[in-house]
Order: sequence, then C-alpha cells, then structure tokens
Amino acid sequence: MWCHGDGCVIFAVAAAALLAAAAAGRDERSTYIVHMSHSAMPNDFVEHGEWYAASLQSVSDAATVLYTYDTLVHGYSTRLTRAEAEALESQPGVLLVNPEVRYELHTTRTPEFLGLDGTDALFPQSSTGSDVIIGVLDTGVWPERPSYDDTGFGPVPAGWKGKCEEGNDFNASACNKKLIGARFFLTGYEAAKGPVDVSKESRSPRDNDGHGTHTSSTAAGGAVQGADLLGYATGTAKGMAPRARVATYKVCWVGGCFSSDILKAMEVAVADGVDVLSLSLGGGTADYYRDGIAVGAFSAMERGIFVSCSAGNAGPGAATLSNGAPWITTVGAGTIDRDFPAYVMLGNGKNYTGVSLYSGKPLPTTPMPFIYAGNASNSSMGQLCMSGSLIPEKVAGKIVLCDRGTNARVQKGFVVKDAGGAGMVLANTAANGEELVADAHVLPGSGVGEKAGNAMRDYAVSDPKPTATIVFAGTKVGIQPSPVVAAFSSRGPNTVTPGVLKPDIIAPGVNILAAWSGSVGPSGLPGDSRRVGFNIISGTSMSCPHVSGLAALLRASHPEWSPAAIRSALMTTAYAEYPNGNGILDVATGHPATPLDVGAGHVDPAKAVDPGLVYDITAADYVDFLCAINYGPMQIVALTKHSSDGCSANRTYAVTALNYPSFSVMFPASGGTVKHTRTVTNVGQPGTYKVTASAAAGSTPVTVSVEPSTLSFTKAGEKQSYTVSFTAAGMPSGTNGFGRLVWSSDHHVVASPIAATWT
Repeated sequence: MWCHGDGCVIFAVAAAALLAAAAAGRDERSTYIVHMSHSAMPNDFVEHGEWYAASLQSVSDAATVLYTYDTLVHGYSTRLTRAEAEALESQPGVLLVNPEVRYELHTTRTPEFLGLDGTDALFPQSSTGSDVIIGVLDTGVWPERPSYDDTGFGPVPAGWKGKCEEGNDFNASACNKKLIGARFFLTGYEAAKGPVDVSKESRSPRDNDGHGTHTSSTAAGGAVQGADLLGYATGTAKGMAPRARVATYKVCWVGGCFSSDILKAMEVAVADGVDVLSLSLGGGTADYYRDGIAVGAFSAMERGIFVSCSAGNAGPGAATLSNGAPWITTVGAGTIDRDFPAYVMLGNGKNYTGVSLYSGKPLPTTPMPFIYAGNASNSSMGQLCMSGSLIPEKVAGKIVLCDRGTNARVQKGFVVKDAGGAGMVLANTAANGEELVADAHVLPGSGVGEKAGNAMRDYAVSDPKPTATIVFAGTKVGIQPSPVVAAFSSRGPNTVTPGVLKPDIIAPGVNILAAWSGSVGPSGLPGDSRRVGFNIISGTSMSCPHVSGLAALLRASHPEWSPAAIRSALMTTAYAEYPNGNGILDVATGHPATPLDVGAGHVDPAKAVDPGLVYDITAADYVDFLCAINYGPMQIVALTKHSSDGCSANRTYAVTALNYPSFSVMFPASGGTVKHTRTVTNVGQPGTYKVTASAAAGSTPVTVSVEPSTLSFTKAGEKQSYTVSFTAAGMPSGTNGFGRLVWSSDHHVVASPIAATWT
C-alpha cells in the first residue's frame, strides 16, 4: 500500500469504518419470508409448525416465528440477520429466504360514466350478487358510513368463515350483513417499526387514513343519496357492485404496508371465502417468486379468486408499473366526464382554467395582489411553498403562485395561509404537465397546468403590479374528451416479463368520490380539522377497486368463469377509441395513448357481461409460462406450492404460448417473424368469427397474418385455436409499434391490443 503523511491513517480508519458497517449490516435484524417445501418435512415431525421452528432454531437462538403460512405460502416469517438468512437458505427443505418488502398505497359519477346506472338490466343475475364477497387489503374501514348499510341484505353466505375482529374503538358489532368481515394484521409491521402508536392510529380494523374506506366503498358501496364533498359532486354515490358483500383486511399503517402482513392477510382472506381480492398498493418490481403479492395471488388464482391490483402512480415514464404478474389483473387510471373548474383571472386580461374543491368563503371579485412564491422567500426552494419558506410581509393579503412538487399539494395551501396569504394558485411543472387533480384546499386555491403556470409566472415576475382572482364554478359534467389517461398512471412495458403486455386495462381513477374516514380531513393532513363523509381523491388506487367491483358483477353473472376468463371479458370488450374513431388521449403527451399506457383500453362493463369469446388460462398454463422464463424448480415451487410442478426437458416452453388476451411481440433488432398461439372459448351463442389485424411502428408496417382467419362455433364451451405470425423489418433497439387484432361475428367484437418492441 502506498501512502504519504496522514493518508495511511485516514485510509485505515475509513477501511475499518467500512468493515464495521458491513459487519453491522450482517448483524442487523430484518424480516424475511421463508418458503419451505411442504413435502420435504422429515418424519421426525408431526406438524409443519414444529419443523419450521426447528429449522429456525438451527441458525438462530434469538429469532422467533412471526407468522406461519399454511396455504398460499408454505413457510413462515421471522427476524434474522443477513448471515442467519444465508445459513437458513442452505438448510434442507428451505426453498427461498426472501427479504420483506415495504409496499405503499397507490394513492359519485362513475357508475353512470361506465353505463352501470341500470345494473339490474345489464346483469340479470345481479340479484345473486349479494353472494359475492370482495376482500379489500388496505388501511381498514370506517364501518359507520352509510355505504355499508345492510338494509335489504339476506343472511351472510353460508360458507363464509371470516370474522369481525375487535380492537381499540372497534367492536364486533361494527360488522353487519353488508360489511361481513374486518380484520387487522400488524405482527410484521410492529416487528419492523415497533408498537403502533394508538394515539395516532387504531390498533384495530378501523381506518384512520381514509384510503381503505374509499377503495372498499368504490368497489361495493351501497347507494347513498345526497352524497357530496363540501358541496361538490352532489348526487348518489354507489360502488361498482352495490349488492356484493365487503370484507376488509387492514395491512397498511402509518409507516407502510409490509409483505409479511400482506401475505398473511391474503391467506386468511382466501380461507375466509372471498371471491375477489382488491389490492391498491405496490412495491416496485421484482421476480415473481420474490414478490409477496404475486406469490399470494398465484394460490388465490388457483382457488378461483380474481385478484385486481393497481399499476402504480409513477407515470408517465415508461416501465414504471408494479404488480405485473400475468395472474394479476393490473389496472391503470383514466379520467371521467366530471370536472371541478376554478378560473384564474389575471390583471392582464388573461383567464386560465384550473380545478379546485375549495368550498369556504370566496375571494373578492375585485383583483388582488398576485406574487410568485419564489419572489416571496429567502429559501432556494421557496417557489415550492415549503413549510416556513414564505416571508409573511411579502405574501400577506395576496394570491400566491406556488410550484407543484416535493411537499403535498394541499400542504402548500397551509403554508400560504399561515404566512397570511389570501389565496393560492398551484402550478404544474414539467413533471405533471397538463394533468389537473382537484384538491379540497384550505384556502381559495386552484390547480393549473404547466402551460398556464408558466404564463402566470412570467406575468407575476414581469408586471410591476400583478393582480389576480379565482372564481369557483362548482361541478361540471359531460366533459369531453373523456376518458383521458392520467399522467400519473404507471406505464409498461413489464420489466419482469416484457413478453406479457401490462397494464391490462384502465378504469376511472381521477377525482373519484367515495366514503371517507371520520378520523381525518379531506386533505389527509394533520392540520386539517374538517370532517367529511365522502372524499374526492385520485390514483390507480381508485381505478383498481372499480375493476374489483366489476369482476364481482361478472362473477355473479357467470359463476363458472375463471379469474382469467373474467379478465379476458373485461379486456376484449374494452374500448381504445372515442365514438368519433380517435384514440383515447394521454394527458401527459396530448397524443393518442398506446397499449403500453392503457393495455386493452378502458373498461366497458355493459359489453363485458357478454364478451362472446374468452381467453382462459389454467394454473398449469402459468406453470408452463414460468418454465418459459427459465424459473428453476425451487422458484416454481415457491410460487405454486406443488412439488410436482416442474419443467420437462422434453418440452419446449414459450412465453408466446401463454393464452393472454393481448400480444406483446418481441422482435430482435434485425427483425424477423415471431409466432404467438392462442385458444379462445365460446361463451356466447353459436357463430362464425372473422379476424382483422394490423400493426405498425410509425409509418413502418408490421405484417400480421392469422391462421385460420375464420373460427366457427356451434355450442357454448367450444374451443378453437389460432396462430398469429408477426413479421417486421429491422428497427433500432427500443423502437415500439402498436396495433390491434379483432375477431368479429354478427353479435360480438373480441379485440386484443398488440405492442411490438425491437430489442
């Protein structure tokens, strides 16, 4: 080692510190989920729990079992050092030792917008919908809300095994014949974060956040007349499947949602007897055998349970979605035809349209002084209206223009108000573009798009005496075009398996009205003392329960359909164009969206109930898919729980053979021909279907040939297979092309999106 002067000492100290940190990292305990081979239990043990405890004791004297998993997963969760986890993974019968993942929440008029205002006519079997149970994994429930009124409901379904767990400020009597179950899971959370602070949140199924009440009532809330938020969106609020039962599983706490708790909740929900699982949360991407939600969802799917998950709110960038496993229905977000305009009028005569849910005392109609926050602060981040950043003498009595970003949107209003400001304009930056999300501001405030924000900023800093006022216009419906894709909605491609197109579909997720917690104001911020029965919020968290509720309606109408058949019906009947033939717009670009943004398109439940043909997928088909992506025996068994599942050396497996209702075509950069095979099942009347298909990358066509080009069905349940050959010239790596393949009969249109990528 060469050194000079004190360099040797400094280097030695730094090296020692690094070694100490590394050692501390190996000695620090964190939660792991241990996947065991169920059939490998030695004969010395009677119960699997005994074997699990013995395996744990072989590597750690201090560790204890947090949860035992018996159905969706075989194994247990525990707190280990990294060294102990590595030692455990080499033990006989141990398949995988996965670090716990922390998940985050992906945070009215929609029944009419979706054509569900006449549910009984569309879904003639919907009277049996009261036997369908939606399990919602989220922040709990506020059971007193009228969305959970059980008037008119018959007895709880006979096979239901769930319960209403008690805790502080939550009694078993909170459940009824509508809300038939409420549980909470925090062993993993408390192991990682310490005991729940009951002064801040209830150690019970009660929802102190609002998110869980909003999602569960969106999926299956009963009709509530006169619902509104502070006078906005007044009308009847109703969930997608108002006759379905609801069971809530609280897995999310102030510090997040932990995979050990989520897995246990999924396992309990399946054992309780849910028909649909709705999870509006996610945690990035990982191989499916390391993704707790994907692992739990596989076994749920195998038991006939439909699993719907939010795609995430990390858009509009590419490859930002989570929950991309093919046995999960992955949901993006779009707008509905309702808006809440708030007009910003500047002293130079220019007017701009923003959005707001502010309902307090309006501003004077006469113009008021207007100032850009960046010019009213000594902070380098003053333009963001961060806490304590504004100079009261400069903002008192003025409307303040704040840039969006970093801190919560409504929090900026608190900052302006505390500094003496009279109002706020919240301006999007390039990160959010022209997407407008309405907020229940605590002072007169309006959110505007990037272009309007730039113009207002220029005016505020260039005019010697800038003025402005804000006029609130209430609720407007019939907004066109709608839907448009929300900029925040996470996008494909699917980074784990690019050969499976995700998201699957989009559904309403912007400015959605649904029930809310009584513990927190509409902004969700600690300083918000307002209390409301309903709230309007946005996110793929809101679009996911729309699809969960629609799946419940389809399950009630077609109890024989598999989860894959239900998803197929939703996807192949979705629309990707407006009635005028133009493609659904992406608000992030102003251009038509692609299948990487919307999957098959926007849900159309009136058509989904009678799709004509479905693409069905069995658990065995998914195992073939796992073989195709080169998963090994232990990884496959960790997902499927069957030691017999494996890949045959005598078979050729291909992702292109997975019977998915969409096509993700992976070309080499040199181009060539790629073949996909599919099988459709007739679930309608007899008929003959003819195919049309086309795709292109810009002006460069992709040749799509289908063999056979005609399919004839004589009875329900009949299956027919076809092969699609995609041929294209060479293109630069990363190029994308898009198209659509459509089977049409006299009565049905069965459409599939095509996304082509040159790798």
